[in-house]
Amino acid sequence: MKIGLIDVDGHNYPNLALMKISAWHKARGDTVEWWWSDLFHYDVVYMSKVFSDTYTPDHPEPLNAGQVIKGGTGYAITLEGDREVYHPERDKPLPLEIEHIYPDYSLYPELTEKTAYGFLTRGCPRGCHFCHVGGKEGRASIKVADLSEFWRGQRNITIMDPNILACPERWDLLEQLAASRAYVDFNQGLDIRLADKDVADLLGKMRIERLHFAWDNPAEDLRPQFERFSHWYRRKDPTKKGVYVLTNFNSTLEEDLARVYALRDLGYSPYVMIYNKDRAPQEVRYLQRWCNNRLIFKAQPDFSKYDPKRG
Repeated sequence: MKIGLIDVDGHNYPNLALMKISAWHKARGDTVEWWWSDLFHYDVVYMSKVFSDTYTPDHPEPLNAGQVIKGGTGYAITLEGDREVYHPERDKPLPLEIEHIYPDYSLYPELTEKTAYGFLTRGCPRGCHFCHVGGKEGRASIKVADLSEFWRGQRNITIMDPNILACPERWDLLEQLAASRAYVDFNQGLDIRLADKDVADLLGKMRIERLHFAWDNPAEDLRPQFERFSHWYRRKDPTKKGVYVLTNFNSTLEEDLARVYALRDLGYSPYVMIYNKDRAPQEVRYLQRWCNNRLIFKAQPDFSKYDPKRG
């Protein structure tokens, strides 16, 4: 069969589902390529979409395919008012024989030449209202793979898990990452509430360029947890300890600034994330520009004195 693939979100980040679908079809002897024109016939075209229409407009459905299969979280999200709502019945999980196949990294050669991507766990117990993980993957962090399922000696490993530290098998998984001696990136962030001294010591054994945490809820004071972790973790450079700060979701500008200032004072590098950026107030956009530009953030430490017209 001739298989066409469409990464609706673009090619700026590897689509893991399409990489696994490609590997499965190639193992069966099928021809797989990126769909690019209605001039040629395809037996099956797969369209995958991770982000909602708020961030990624849908791609027109191909006219030259015997079958079109759409999947991914992006197709299961609707915008209702100013909130995105996830509809699990619209999502299509991959069959197990495809989910657990080694990905076809050749689809994104420039992005995956030295980097492996994958999930060791799925699910998260937190149930944050802005996040779709609980509805999609469940309210528990469960091991779904060993590292060897998607890593074969690449220099870098990107872990896409929503909350690996909440998994009962976290020690085994973290030990696998440490033993790899690859550079590890927890790109969705680690849960600072679960980062005790043992976790800090194990992270210290890994080759990590930059840690990622998150402080999303201003009503939850996480300063004690961040302060303790700073004492335990051997790397004191704030640029090596980043923290996502969610804004424009049940928080005021004052609450956003309080988290940004607190993190900076504790030796972390805050990074402002805007929920539904198209509907965000201008002041929140200025806050993001001020905070996320390291040169501006260092030159003018007081947001009230920041002049957006100058940079």
